[in-house]
Amino acid sequence: MRKNQFIGFAFVSVCLWALVTYYLFLDRPLNHKSDQKQIQVEEHLSLLESKLKEQFLDSEKLLQQLRSVINEQQLSVKVSEDREEERGVIEEELPGKQQNKGEDEQVNRVRSFAEKILPDGGPVIAVLVFACNRITVSKCIDQLLKYRPSREQFPIVVSQDCGHRPTADVIELYGDEITRIEQPDQNDIPVPPKEKKFKGYFKIARHYGWALNYTFFRFNFDTVIIVEDDLDVAPDFFEYFLGTYPILKRDATLWCVSAWNDNGKVGLVDENAPDLLYRTDFFPGLGWMLTKSTWAELAPKWPSSYWDDWVRQPEQRRNRACIRPEISRTRTFGKIGVSNGHFYEKHLKYIKLNEKFVPFTQKNLTYLMKDNYDVQFVKEVYESPLVTYQELKSGSIVAEGSVRIPYHTNDVYKRTAKMLGLMDDFRVSAGMQ
Repeated sequence: MRKNQFIGFAFVSVCLWALVTYYLFLDRPLNHKSDQKQIQVEEHLSLLESKLKEQFLDSEKLLQQLRSVINEQQLSVKVSEDREEERGVIEEELPGKQQNKGEDEQVNRVRSFAEKILPDGGPVIAVLVFACNRITVSKCIDQLLKYRPSREQFPIVVSQDCGHRPTADVIELYGDEITRIEQPDQNDIPVPPKEKKFKGYFKIARHYGWALNYTFFRFNFDTVIIVEDDLDVAPDFFEYFLGTYPILKRDATLWCVSAWNDNGKVGLVDENAPDLLYRTDFFPGLGWMLTKSTWAELAPKWPSSYWDDWVRQPEQRRNRACIRPEISRTRTFGKIGVSNGHFYEKHLKYIKLNEKFVPFTQKNLTYLMKDNYDVQFVKEVYESPLVTYQELKSGSIVAEGSVRIPYHTNDVYKRTAKMLGLMDDFRVSAGMQ
């Protein structure tokens, strides 16, 4: 009995000792040194997380570049296969074989321009003019020929759709000053019943896809300036694209250079700053330059219609920007087209076309690089004084330079833009064929 009492007493004593030890030692807060170690561990973890994010972004950029290369190779293979298939079919008939021989001669001739190394080492940039049924295409071509500094540096390719013979006759008058190609598929396009009146936009998208594939992968140009047949061009049109070309090639956050300012109307632009250029998240179009690598990315998923709205979608833009001027280097004279002159009378005909030649190739345009531009742009915006539209309209603003009118919703922007005479449409852009 005593033995059992002793054992019970010993058991209780051990339990009490363990409990006291736990509260005195094991359940005590960590000392200061432990806190410091924990903070150091958290800092190391935060640094590691930051480095991992940087590596992830670098990997994402590399993956995008690889995708572009793969797309370009796949398209090149497809074009080669299409050529072989066409050749196999055409060789069955003598007249067709002769026609194919003439096409191959044209391709080889134009390729010699595309692959030529210029004495000054500058780029060869094709000018691709889209034509359909406007005999006034001659106005556009005449200006391009007048202002281009070099036939070897800026070969002109006119791509015609529609099968309109009078327009073809006008284009052919230019002989070997230009190269004429013709969109071969004149079949009717299936269009959803609700969109039958917009069939023209489906044809334009088909034409663009075919002509860009042909120019990049048959003629083998690395860079192309796209022009529509209803555009006037400024005297420094080619100088503008030559000057911005190195920035486009160097900065992966850019995907095009446009000659157009959507809000470039007389009275809205600074006519004393023809050399002023911007980055924009909005695709302007109407005379724009892109590279083969960008087209290789877009071509496999090219839409069946409304191509210009499509390229503005986030999935295509992918946070990239375009360069555009303060004063436009193009202006449309095409009041009549598939858009039935939409926006022309109240907006497009007032666009200011630049008249002062700017030597862009002699200027330092590195301020347009994203890292440089974003810092300066944000600084300038938020250092500008805050004003209301009424203050601006009344002329009561004392401060010189830029001012800022804030907006927080689409409706507020639309109202303010309308009062200022700016484009207030969120989707549709000017310049439909």
